Amino acid sequence: MEKFFINGHSPLKGEVNISGAKNAAVAIIPAAILSDGVCQIENIPNINDVTLMAHILEQIGAKVKMINKSTFEIDTRYINSYVSSSDSVRHMRASCYLLGALLGRFHKASVSLPGGCDFGVRPIDQHLKGFSSLGATYSIEGGLVNVSAERLVGSSVYMDVVSVGATINIILAAVKAEGTTIIENAAKEPHIVDLANFLNSMGAEISGAGTDSIKIKGVSYLSGTKYSIIPDQIEAGTYMIATAATRGDVLIKNVIPKHLEAITAKLQEIGVHVEEFDDALRVFSDGALRKCNVKTMPHPGFPTDMQPQITALLSIANGTSIINENVWDNRFRYTDELNRFGCKISVDGKVAVVEGVSALTGTSVRALDLRAGAAMVIAGLAAYGTTVIEDVKHIERGYENIVEKLSALGADIKKVYVPDDASVLKAL
Repeated sequence: MEKFFINGHSPLKGEVNISGAKNAAVAIIPAAILSDGVCQIENIPNINDVTLMAHILEQIGAKVKMINKSTFEIDTRYINSYVSSSDSVRHMRASCYLLGALLGRFHKASVSLPGGCDFGVRPIDQHLKGFSSLGATYSIEGGLVNVSAERLVGSSVYMDVVSVGATINIILAAVKAEGTTIIENAAKEPHIVDLANFLNSMGAEISGAGTDSIKIKGVSYLSGTKYSIIPDQIEAGTYMIATAATRGDVLIKNVIPKHLEAITAKLQEIGVHVEEFDDALRVFSDGALRKCNVKTMPHPGFPTDMQPQITALLSIANGTSIINENVWDNRFRYTDELNRFGCKISVDGKVAVVEGVSALTGTSVRALDLRAGAAMVIAGLAAYGTTVIEDVKHIERGYENIVEKLSALGADIKKVYVPDDASVLKAL
């Protein structure tokens, strides 16, 4: 297996460029299924989830060409199947977007139940409710979600809970439906706006993205397009917190500062300095870190995908902090791993109590999921001594060249291949 080895307690200093947004890319790539032409998508992050999504499209007949490491050309005109049931589909949550895209194109879709990070029940009931409102019927049989419609007709869809995934899927299904669809209580995340902008660049008529009411006037044709994905707010936030945890000074480039306002506000409350520029932020920390209470909320609130990272930071802040997780169940599983560093974190349901300690000590930990893995990296960078992180495949699902980027900022971090016990025994 591959592991990260980190010799910590060195401040991060320098400049880092943020890659394209993972959450936008894994929605926009399947959205290309709806195009009647060829799409060229730029600023795509070079991460495992993107590679997997491109592979899934190829399996159903799309042609995906890598122009360079951050640009894909996607030709979906010859897709020959509305069924996507490979192991690749089962390994990522975003594969559920194939349902909306294939339903929008073929009026049929059969897709394996999605996988991804395991931190609680993540139902697709709101997705299916939206499809039903557009005239589709559905069934779940043998691990496949089957959706079909004689015709898709625009309708009003009220989301019982704010769901990013369901909002995206309903947009995908409705963009070529007859008539007008209005999604009420829609999610407002930046990557939903990016998806709408991508589809509009092909000729879709979507308005209101970024608000809680999205209006989609169905069209019969979507042209090819050339489009650049927004920067990744979660990658940017992770480097902001890593800089604060190591008492560093880093210019974080290629960002949209407005997307980072909730993260910036909490860091400033903790005592971290953040200077804002047009497309960059300077983060530096030269004083004591203060306790802070955090509640995760749908956008524009504090993002749940930044909760593990800020918990790692608050572990070395003065005083006791309270973290409320209001989006996902069971997202605090990683705290047992953080406590191996000497953190003092106790969890009761969706609430974590973090008692700040003066220092962390390097240890061996596992990355239980993508963002929990980022928290382990932050703790390892801040800790005295050596940290070994296993299961780094989770981290590489969402962070492009994380070892190289951190190394360029002065971190002592390496990725090392370590044969597992089974491989050693087999060799013997």
